[in-house]
Amino acid sequence: MLITPESLRTDWDRLEDIEKATLRLVVQAVYDFRNDAVEIFKHESDLVGDIGEDLTREALDRMGMSKINQRLFGKMDYKKARYLFQADYAIKQALFVDSKAEKEGGERTATLQMSQTSMAIRQIRAGENVVCQGELPCVIENKYLTTTVFVKYSYSEDNLRKELRKIIVAALPNGFLQEKYNPNCSDTIFLAGRNAPSRGEAFRVRLSFPKLQSKTKWRVQTIDVAETSVLQWNE
Repeated sequence: MLITPESLRTDWDRLEDIEKATLRLVVQAVYDFRNDAVEIFKHESDLVGDIGEDLTREALDRMGMSKINQRLFGKMDYKKARYLFQADYAIKQALFVDSKAEKEGGERTATLQMSQTSMAIRQIRAGENVVCQGELPCVIENKYLTTTVFVKYSYSEDNLRKELRKIIVAALPNGFLQEKYNPNCSDTIFLAGRNAPSRGEAFRVRLSFPKLQSKTKWRVQTIDVAETSVLQWNE
């Protein structure tokens, strides 16, 4: 049975199951690629942001998945229209995965542009309520459920030598789940972004991993990059 994405507007349990299954796929792909990622971080001279993008694409391409011949647009490192098959239904999905890389100490958040979320950002900034609607639709072309995942590479650096320490993978809720995850400016999973409105910089926001986990624990997973590590799913 192929279900329509619009039916998930009120079926939050099924929508969460879809996003959870998607996160499992991305986590497994990145975990399987971790040894290569460690070596690439050590020896690659590119900017860390570019390294992260390449790692995520290669990890997901190596894993493979069902594909639909539909071009997706957006400021994401990895964009794929695909079928997601569950035990009793299937759905067409627009999978967006973005990569971040930051030195140790910054692994509690991920910076988002408005073009990377279907949620409305509701938060308090400088004592004022701020609401900014994300630019991704919840459903693309009335066919594809928008699903957004962020992969953050946390690394250390000594004498220009970079060492990958851990990888955090987080599933950002679809905008249909707005009232659960960010119903108002006081109840939010977001922190103020590092943009300066006084200089005309575009509005940005930081997704707080602790705040997201306080809502739903499984939405943030941490991968130990040690060669002998065992993948632990945080339920």
